Amino acid sequence: MNGELPGFLLRNSSFVNRYSSISFNSYIVLYPDKMKMTSPKKMQTALRPTTGKVREALFNILRSSTKNARFLDLYAGTGAVGIEALTEGAAEAVFVEKNRECIKKLDKYIKKLGFSEKTNIVNRNVLSFIERAEMNNRTFDIIFLDPPYHEDEILHALSAIDKSAILGDNGIVIAEHFTKRQLPDKFDNLCKSRDYIYGDTVLSFYNKPSKTMNGVAND
Repeated sequence: MNGELPGFLLRNSSFVNRYSSISFNSYIVLYPDKMKMTSPKKMQTALRPTTGKVREALFNILRSSTKNARFLDLYAGTGAVGIEALTEGAAEAVFVEKNRECIKKLDKYIKKLGFSEKTNIVNRNVLSFIERAEMNNRTFDIIFLDPPYHEDEILHALSAIDKSAILGDNGIVIAEHFTKRQLPDKFDNLCKSRDYIYGDTVLSFYNKPSKTMNGVAND
Protein backbone atom coordinates (compact mmCIF):
# COMPACT_ATOMS: atom_id res chain seq x y z
CA MET A 1 0.00 0.00 0.00
CA ASN A 2 2.84 2.44 0.75
CA GLY A 3 3.85 2.46 -2.89
CA GLU A 4 0.64 4.32 -3.66
CA LEU A 5 1.01 6.96 -0.95
CA PRO A 6 1.81 10.49 -2.11
CA GLY A 7 5.43 11.42 -1.55
CA PHE A 8 4.60 14.06 1.03
CA LEU A 9 2.89 11.43 3.20
CA LEU A 10 5.83 9.07 2.97
CA ARG A 11 8.32 11.79 3.83
CA ASN A 12 6.36 13.64 6.52
CA SER A 13 5.15 11.57 9.45
CA SER A 14 3.23 14.54 10.85
CA PHE A 15 0.93 14.35 7.82
CA VAL A 16 0.47 10.61 8.18
CA ASN A 17 -0.93 11.07 11.67
CA ARG A 18 -3.78 13.13 10.25
CA TYR A 19 -5.10 10.24 8.19
CA SER A 20 -6.97 7.06 8.96
CA SER A 21 -7.92 4.04 6.83
CA ILE A 22 -5.59 5.11 4.03
CA SER A 23 -6.29 3.42 0.72
CA PHE A 24 -5.31 4.99 -2.61
CA ASN A 25 -6.64 4.09 -6.02
CA SER A 26 -8.09 5.86 -9.02
CA TYR A 27 -11.25 6.89 -7.22
CA ILE A 28 -10.01 8.27 -3.94
CA VAL A 29 -10.90 11.70 -2.58
CA LEU A 30 -7.92 13.12 -0.72
CA TYR A 31 -8.69 15.07 2.42
CA PRO A 32 -7.57 14.86 6.06
CA ASP A 33 -8.80 12.87 9.05
CA LYS A 34 -10.57 10.18 7.01
CA MET A 35 -9.96 8.96 3.48
CA LYS A 36 -13.41 8.80 1.96
CA MET A 37 -14.21 6.44 -0.89
CA THR A 38 -16.59 7.61 -3.59
CA SER A 39 -18.00 5.35 -6.26
CA PRO A 40 -16.82 5.81 -9.86
CA LYS A 41 -20.36 6.72 -10.89
CA LYS A 42 -20.44 9.62 -8.45
CA MET A 43 -16.89 10.74 -9.08
CA GLN A 44 -17.21 10.87 -12.89
CA THR A 45 -14.18 11.35 -15.11
CA ALA A 46 -13.48 14.90 -13.91
CA LEU A 47 -12.34 13.63 -10.51
CA ARG A 48 -9.90 10.93 -11.62
CA PRO A 49 -6.68 11.87 -9.81
CA THR A 50 -3.17 11.14 -10.98
CA THR A 51 -2.11 7.84 -9.38
CA GLY A 52 0.55 7.78 -6.69
CA LYS A 53 3.09 5.99 -8.89
CA VAL A 54 2.70 8.42 -11.79
CA ARG A 55 2.83 11.37 -9.39
CA GLU A 56 6.04 10.06 -7.85
CA ALA A 57 7.56 9.58 -11.30
CA LEU A 58 6.54 13.10 -12.30
CA PHE A 59 8.35 14.74 -9.41
CA ASN A 60 11.38 12.52 -9.87
CA ILE A 61 11.60 13.91 -13.40
CA LEU A 62 11.05 17.50 -12.31
CA ARG A 63 13.64 17.18 -9.54
CA SER A 64 14.78 20.62 -8.31
CA SER A 65 12.68 22.45 -10.92
CA THR A 66 9.78 22.47 -8.46
CA LYS A 67 11.66 24.45 -5.80
CA ASN A 68 10.43 28.07 -5.70
CA ALA A 69 8.33 27.46 -8.81
CA ARG A 70 4.96 28.98 -9.58
CA PHE A 71 2.92 25.82 -10.15
CA LEU A 72 -0.40 25.70 -12.01
CA ASP A 73 -2.58 22.61 -11.53
CA LEU A 74 -5.30 22.60 -14.19
CA TYR A 75 -8.28 20.24 -13.84
CA ALA A 76 -7.00 19.91 -10.29
CA GLY A 77 -9.62 17.45 -9.02
CA THR A 78 -8.34 16.30 -5.62
CA GLY A 79 -5.38 18.66 -5.88
CA ALA A 80 -2.88 15.89 -5.19
CA VAL A 81 -0.38 17.03 -7.83
CA GLY A 82 -0.36 20.69 -6.79
CA ILE A 83 -0.07 19.75 -3.13
CA GLU A 84 2.86 17.49 -3.93
CA ALA A 85 4.47 20.47 -5.69
CA LEU A 86 4.08 22.55 -2.53
CA THR A 87 5.72 19.87 -0.41
CA GLU A 88 8.56 19.78 -2.94
CA GLY A 89 9.18 23.47 -2.35
CA ALA A 90 7.00 25.31 -4.88
CA ALA A 91 6.58 28.98 -4.00
CA GLU A 92 2.95 28.98 -5.09
CA ALA A 93 0.31 26.58 -6.36
CA VAL A 94 -2.83 27.62 -8.22
CA PHE A 95 -5.56 24.99 -8.46
CA VAL A 96 -8.20 25.33 -11.20
CA GLU A 97 -11.24 23.09 -10.93
CA LYS A 98 -14.84 23.63 -12.04
CA ASN A 99 -16.42 21.00 -9.75
CA ARG A 100 -17.72 22.82 -6.67
CA GLU A 101 -17.70 19.78 -4.39
CA CYS A 102 -14.07 19.15 -5.24
CA ILE A 103 -13.25 22.79 -4.54
CA LYS A 104 -14.84 22.62 -1.09
CA LYS A 105 -12.91 19.49 -0.13
CA LEU A 106 -9.67 20.83 -1.58
CA ASP A 107 -10.05 24.11 0.33
CA LYS A 108 -10.59 22.20 3.58
CA TYR A 109 -7.61 19.97 2.84
CA ILE A 110 -5.27 22.89 2.02
CA LYS A 111 -6.17 24.66 5.25
CA LYS A 112 -5.61 21.49 7.25
CA LEU A 113 -2.12 21.10 5.78
CA GLY A 114 -1.25 24.74 6.42
CA PHE A 115 -0.67 25.72 2.78
CA SER A 116 -3.34 28.43 2.53
CA GLU A 117 -0.89 31.33 2.16
CA LYS A 118 0.83 29.66 -0.79
CA THR A 119 -2.27 28.59 -2.70
CA ASN A 120 -5.07 30.00 -4.80
CA ILE A 121 -8.06 27.77 -5.52
CA VAL A 122 -10.08 28.85 -8.55
CA ASN A 123 -13.57 27.52 -9.29
CA ARG A 124 -13.59 28.17 -13.03
CA ASN A 125 -13.49 26.54 -16.44
CA VAL A 126 -9.85 26.00 -17.49
CA LEU A 127 -10.08 27.82 -20.83
CA SER A 128 -11.71 30.79 -19.13
CA PHE A 129 -9.01 30.78 -16.46
CA ILE A 130 -6.21 30.82 -19.05
CA GLU A 131 -7.77 33.83 -20.77
CA ARG A 132 -8.20 35.71 -17.49
CA ALA A 133 -4.71 34.80 -16.25
CA GLU A 134 -3.18 36.27 -19.40
CA MET A 135 -5.24 39.44 -19.01
CA ASN A 136 -3.85 39.75 -15.48
CA ASN A 137 -0.27 39.10 -16.65
CA ARG A 138 0.01 35.92 -14.61
CA THR A 139 2.83 33.53 -15.51
CA PHE A 140 3.78 30.09 -14.25
CA ASP A 141 6.98 28.04 -14.26
CA ILE A 142 5.26 24.64 -14.36
CA ILE A 143 1.81 23.98 -15.79
CA PHE A 144 0.29 20.55 -15.21
CA LEU A 145 -2.95 19.46 -16.83
CA ASP A 146 -4.88 16.25 -16.47
CA PRO A 147 -8.27 16.65 -18.20
CA PRO A 148 -10.75 13.80 -18.71
CA TYR A 149 -9.08 11.12 -20.82
CA HIS A 150 -11.81 10.50 -23.35
CA GLU A 151 -12.51 14.08 -24.37
CA ASP A 152 -10.80 16.61 -26.66
CA GLU A 153 -10.36 19.05 -23.78
CA ILE A 154 -6.62 18.37 -23.60
CA LEU A 155 -6.08 19.65 -27.15
CA HIS A 156 -8.14 22.78 -26.50
CA ALA A 157 -6.24 23.47 -23.26
CA LEU A 158 -2.80 22.94 -24.79
CA SER A 159 -3.72 25.16 -27.71
CA ALA A 160 -4.91 27.88 -25.33
CA ILE A 161 -1.68 27.67 -23.30
CA ASP A 162 0.33 27.76 -26.52
CA LYS A 163 -1.39 30.92 -27.74
CA SER A 164 -1.24 32.66 -24.36
CA ALA A 165 1.68 34.16 -22.46
CA ILE A 166 1.06 32.39 -19.16
CA LEU A 167 4.07 30.08 -19.45
CA GLY A 168 7.11 31.78 -17.98
CA ASP A 169 10.65 31.81 -19.32
CA ASN A 170 12.15 28.30 -19.22
CA GLY A 171 8.67 27.06 -18.33
CA ILE A 172 7.43 23.49 -18.57
CA VAL A 173 4.00 22.19 -19.57
CA ILE A 174 3.12 18.61 -18.58
CA ALA A 175 0.02 16.97 -20.03
CA GLU A 176 -1.19 13.67 -18.59
CA HIS A 177 -3.21 11.56 -21.01
CA PHE A 178 -4.21 8.07 -22.09
CA THR A 179 -1.74 6.10 -24.22
CA LYS A 180 -4.26 5.87 -27.07
CA ARG A 181 -4.38 9.66 -27.27
CA GLN A 182 -1.65 10.99 -29.55
CA LEU A 183 -0.72 14.60 -28.88
CA PRO A 184 0.94 16.87 -31.46
CA ASP A 185 4.73 17.11 -31.36
CA LYS A 186 4.48 20.83 -31.95
CA PHE A 187 2.06 23.72 -31.54
CA ASP A 188 2.84 27.24 -32.71
CA ASN A 189 5.08 27.97 -29.72
CA LEU A 190 5.25 24.75 -27.72
CA CYS A 191 7.32 21.75 -28.72
CA LYS A 192 7.12 18.31 -27.16
CA SER A 193 10.43 17.38 -25.55
CA ARG A 194 9.57 13.86 -24.41
CA ASP A 195 6.84 11.33 -23.56
CA TYR A 196 7.10 9.27 -20.39
CA ILE A 197 4.90 6.15 -20.41
CA TYR A 198 3.57 4.45 -17.26
CA GLY A 199 1.17 1.62 -18.12
CA ASP A 200 -1.79 3.23 -19.90
CA THR A 201 -0.76 6.74 -18.77
CA VAL A 202 1.52 9.15 -20.62
CA LEU A 203 3.17 12.32 -19.34
CA SER A 204 3.96 14.57 -22.31
CA PHE A 205 6.45 17.37 -21.60
CA TYR A 206 6.35 20.58 -23.63
CA ASN A 207 8.49 23.70 -23.59
CA LYS A 208 9.25 26.67 -25.79
CA PRO A 209 11.96 25.67 -28.27
CA SER A 210 13.93 28.87 -27.75
CA LYS A 211 14.12 28.16 -24.03
CA THR A 212 15.73 25.35 -22.05
CA MET A 213 13.90 23.56 -19.31
CA ASN A 214 15.07 24.58 -15.86
CA GLY A 215 16.82 21.55 -14.43
CA VAL A 216 14.98 19.02 -16.62
CA ALA A 217 16.79 17.16 -19.36
CA ASN A 218 15.36 17.99 -22.80
CA ASP A 219 15.97 14.66 -24.50
